[in-house]
Amino acid sequence: MASTPANYNTKRKRHDILRGQLETERSSFLPQWRDLADYVLPTRPKFQITEANRGTRKNQKIINSHATQSADTLRSGMMSGITSPARPWFKLSTPDPDMAELGSVKYWLDITGRRMADVFLRSNLYNVLPQVYSDLGVFGTAPLLIEEDLDEVIRCYSLPIGSYMIAKDSKGRVNTLFREFRMTVRQVVEEFATRNERTGEIDWSNFSTHIREQWEQSSTETWVDICHVIQPNEEFDPKRLESKYKRFQSCYFERGTTGPKSQGYFKGTDSEVYLREKGYDYFPVLCPRWEVTGEDVYGTNCPGMKAIGDIKQLQLMEKRVAQAIEKMVNPPMVGPVSLRNSKVSILPGDTTYADEREGQKGFRPAHEVNFRTVEVDQKIEKIENRISRCFYEDLFLMLANDNRSNITAREIDERHEEKLLALGPVLEQLNQDLLDPLIKITFQIMNAQGLVPEPPEELQGQDVKVEYISVMAQAQKLIAIGGLERTLQFASQIVAINPDAIHKIDCDQMIDEYSTSVGVAAKVIRTDEDAAAIRQQLAQAQQAQAKAQMLEQATGAARNLSQADMSGDNALTRLMDTAKAGSLVGQ
Repeated sequence: MASTPANYNTKRKRHDILRGQLETERSSFLPQWRDLADYVLPTRPKFQITEANRGTRKNQKIINSHATQSADTLRSGMMSGITSPARPWFKLSTPDPDMAELGSVKYWLDITGRRMADVFLRSNLYNVLPQVYSDLGVFGTAPLLIEEDLDEVIRCYSLPIGSYMIAKDSKGRVNTLFREFRMTVRQVVEEFATRNERTGEIDWSNFSTHIREQWEQSSTETWVDICHVIQPNEEFDPKRLESKYKRFQSCYFERGTTGPKSQGYFKGTDSEVYLREKGYDYFPVLCPRWEVTGEDVYGTNCPGMKAIGDIKQLQLMEKRVAQAIEKMVNPPMVGPVSLRNSKVSILPGDTTYADEREGQKGFRPAHEVNFRTVEVDQKIEKIENRISRCFYEDLFLMLANDNRSNITAREIDERHEEKLLALGPVLEQLNQDLLDPLIKITFQIMNAQGLVPEPPEELQGQDVKVEYISVMAQAQKLIAIGGLERTLQFASQIVAINPDAIHKIDCDQMIDEYSTSVGVAAKVIRTDEDAAAIRQQLAQAQQAQAKAQMLEQATGAARNLSQADMSGDNALTRLMDTAKAGSLVGQ
């Protein structure tokens, strides 16, 4: 068996092999992504590393923009219904409900959740999430890269379709990302260069000769192709503190260039030049997918993929309608041969002079176009409705257009219950692929920067659970709320017959369950300890009031006795006389 060439054992060579394998896996999805890009989001993809938006028109295949508008509605609806920056959409809790009721635990969970929400607002997360939702609905896959930032805590990057390749582990979780993008020489030096602390000179050891030459020639706006790979680290060593030995490795390097340490890796020789090598304790890429089928890596069965047939048909019909109308208002004409070299015009208001001959006519349409617009308009409307249903436009448009801050999940459920049921699996997939890792990674970064308060003793070594309280999440929980309401209604009917039945209902627990389901802030509902203390205070106050009333009654009776008239014949004097008589007899 022949030995493996030495150059195949280098890290750069392994990355090149990885890129080729991932490109093969991605190749089957590219034709469908290109169709979706051409007909729905033409400016979003980056199928070629040199592809850029520089004012050139890319929507040449779009005649009817209904699909693009539906995709925009889905994006806005998911943003407002799942991760709206205008209202809370998550809260921290504990797996143990009894522990969550402790005052110190409740306070820590509330303040930590608020700080995390502030971090999201301060970062660019809410600027990037609409792009994620847009790609998710149209292409089925939408990776989001999260990097630690000293100013904003986190910095998010949405990766355009076609610029990345992904792979997953044995459990179906995405754990590898390979992306290609472009930076100018100036940007590369600003991002990756290190300088001598004493002299301030740039260390060029990690750069190619090409970049150094362009920098020295002041050609700083020259484009450079950059590769970035994040994958499980083969050199992972928990005992070593260096970043490059963490669980996941991150490597930046130039594509197809030579480095100062060798003479060209792409020519078959060895090259280990990297712009930057670092590591992560976690996989920093969130990769939400609309639906995952079998062993597929990329998402499928998204609204764009479902509607692509109708979208193409819609463009074709609009093109044919335009052609028919054009033939009606500007039909092809026929005329006598005698007018071939004459000055003729068919413009409105113009006059053409010609000798009339028997049997000859002037200009006339080559054929009559009998176009019935009503039937065609109805057909187009049906196609547009099918596209709208694929993108859940009726549900999301309601969320996007309703400017009320107090819209309830019940209103949504009552009007679009079937849509919510259809979106249930999608929301669960989003929680697993996007929201859960987003909060987990942000928490780890905040904790590393000292932004998380010290947890109480009860939470030491305990897991923290995330509960989603967005409009869409609450709507999914309305079944439980409806059960509580129906139970309470039935119990009230029973209590009217048998008052002792009221003891069967744990009112405190019912309030806790209801408030949790509708996403009420933790500080609104008192803990069990606080409620018990208030009830004890009220009981003591009632007892004190009762004693005061009894004392007042006794004092009033004594006052009445002291003020009684003893001169006449009354019950009191007769009673005293009887007592005296008894005492004399005894003597």
